[in-house]
Amino acid sequence: MTIDTRHPAGRIDDDVYGHFLESAFFGNIEGGVFDEGSPLSVAEPGLLNGVRTDVLDLVRELGPGPIRWPGGNFTSAYNWEDGVDPRDTRPSRLELAWGGRESNRFGTDEFLAWCEVAGAEPYLVHSCRDVDEAVRWIEYTNSARATTLTGRRAANGRAEPWKVRYWGVGNEVYGPWQMGHRTAEEYAAAAREHARFMRLVDPEIRLVGVGIPWQQEQWTRPVLARAGKLLDYLSLHLYGAGTHLWTGDDYDAVVAQALYFEREIHAYSQLVTELAAEVGLERPPALALDEWTMRHLEPENWPQPLPGGDGGVAERELPEVGDGPGRRVRVNRWSPRTVADLLFCAGVFHAVHRSAGLPSPVSMANPVNLVNANGLIVARPGGALRSAIYHVWHLYRHHTGRTVLPSEVDGPARTAAVRLGDNRGPDGRLLTAPMTVPYIDVSATRADDGSVRVAVVNRHRDETIRVRLVLDGSAAATPVRARVRTVGGDAPLGAVNTLSAQDTIAVRDLGEVEARGGAWDVAPHSVTVLAIN
Repeated sequence: MTIDTRHPAGRIDDDVYGHFLESAFFGNIEGGVFDEGSPLSVAEPGLLNGVRTDVLDLVRELGPGPIRWPGGNFTSAYNWEDGVDPRDTRPSRLELAWGGRESNRFGTDEFLAWCEVAGAEPYLVHSCRDVDEAVRWIEYTNSARATTLTGRRAANGRAEPWKVRYWGVGNEVYGPWQMGHRTAEEYAAAAREHARFMRLVDPEIRLVGVGIPWQQEQWTRPVLARAGKLLDYLSLHLYGAGTHLWTGDDYDAVVAQALYFEREIHAYSQLVTELAAEVGLERPPALALDEWTMRHLEPENWPQPLPGGDGGVAERELPEVGDGPGRRVRVNRWSPRTVADLLFCAGVFHAVHRSAGLPSPVSMANPVNLVNANGLIVARPGGALRSAIYHVWHLYRHHTGRTVLPSEVDGPARTAAVRLGDNRGPDGRLLTAPMTVPYIDVSATRADDGSVRVAVVNRHRDETIRVRLVLDGSAAATPVRARVRTVGGDAPLGAVNTLSAQDTIAVRDLGEVEARGGAWDVAPHSVTVLAIN
């Protein structure tokens, strides 16, 4: 691994370690963040009443970045006024995105108060269906002037402005599954009007416009031409696909999909940069990867998965299945995160880090989800736990630097048909493309204390790989020791964390480790961070 410490390649934004919560979505809020009546929840009156304290403690430990809420698809039919004023007066609504019921007992003020005590920055998303509703939401949260709405906010428990900085202007408006679905031209006009008047209420807000993962030029050109001057980010939503629930061992297919994510990030960044120049923008908006994860797919004809009390899926009788064309599948929202997911997420972070020097970098990222629904934190009535992927966020947030250092790897690799995320052909099969998959993936950074931090992913399923660092082209500059933290390698490939075995997958701090001949051994299926002073 050759690392150039003298010529930084860019700066990683802390906001790439952000998160995502969606209301009425598989235990994100009710049964996750918020659980009225639970002995684990805040009992005192106030905006935090009903908040799960064990979940809150785990979120604080992460040091979270911006948290996106109330969705997601939920956003398109949501009206913020349903979720303010005394809880017992709020309307209960049919929820149109996921087919459930929204109680509205956890609304704007509860979410913002929860973010404040969690140490997170809120990122609110508006449906982009009603300009006046969007404007009044910002007035309610951010205005310091005396108006009826700010008086209402004070009566609801918050006299001072919440000062919400991040706002989304719609969610996946390109999709017919959204209330308020629009063509590119229609969305561009709506986004421009929304953004203009939202900024009149608070000129300091930062706005995220809707980007798209397909037909990108047709969508992005009119959006940038009409609304680009008012947008700080364009969103990009990417999902991986895992099939181990019915096909068995899927490790290699899962960990390789970080390469697909990197390809898509760089391609969209280049397109946004080119189109921004063509339509006359002074600078291109950054990218917000504000929905991403690895989906665990299963046959649609299986019994519906339900949450298990120990943290995974409740027991159910499953029919035997084979893998064939045209199989209808769904996402199992309760399937626990695996070692493969852990390595995939680390690989995506490396891709995000490598985008830092681009004109349109990924400057915010928010995985689906923070709590439950395949998230970082798993909450059940009996307690909460750190899933396997929780440790990637904690390790990278707290133990890597923010200044990107150019690095190159000369090492073993394999050629494979890499799955193109959760994208399927006409026959229902997941699409693939041939790629070279390196076993060793590296992200080198400099921390604020001047130390070099080298994050190393070893994708090989069962081989330890020795890695040798060469700093600034000189073997003589190779360090003789490093502080080593690692996760994944000491756990079986099929391992997951549960309430009864919470640390099966956890970060191991190995302390100062001497290099052997200028090299360190990196365990198979592991993520390791070397800190070098």
